[in-house]
Amino acid sequence: MAKTRVLFICTANAARSPMAEGLLRARYGDRYEAYSAGTRQSRVSTRAIAVMQEIGIDISHHQSKTLDAVSGIPFDLAVTLCDKAHTVCPVVSNAARTIHHGFFDPHLTPGTEEEVLAGYRRVRDEIAAWIDIAFGPA
Repeated sequence: MAKTRVLFICTANAARSPMAEGLLRARYGDRYEAYSAGTRQSRVSTRAIAVMQEIGIDISHHQSKTLDAVSGIPFDLAVTLCDKAHTVCPVVSNAARTIHHGFFDPHLTPGTEEEVLAGYRRVRDEIAAWIDIAFGPA
């Protein structure tokens, strides 16, 4: 049986979408093939990598990429994870269905390094909870 292909999209493909990709692969990779991309290319956040490693998920090998890099792959579902990405691409042409579920940009968390990391953890945990509801066992 073929896996359902899911594409997670945020603006820079730096934090939210790589975390969502890693979480879906780790938790439900037996049923889903997860990808991520951005409306522009950046680099995967070292803070996102660090907070994912805290829960045993390694996204250090992920590369930030644009939607053009995955344009030849047909997706069953595309999920925009931030309002900017949703505004730029409310419909992803190579996806059967596009939905929006926005999360706060952890990069915008103010404060000390520990407070910023706490913001990344909070967003990671919110994405994980949503993935469990949206993609977990029925």
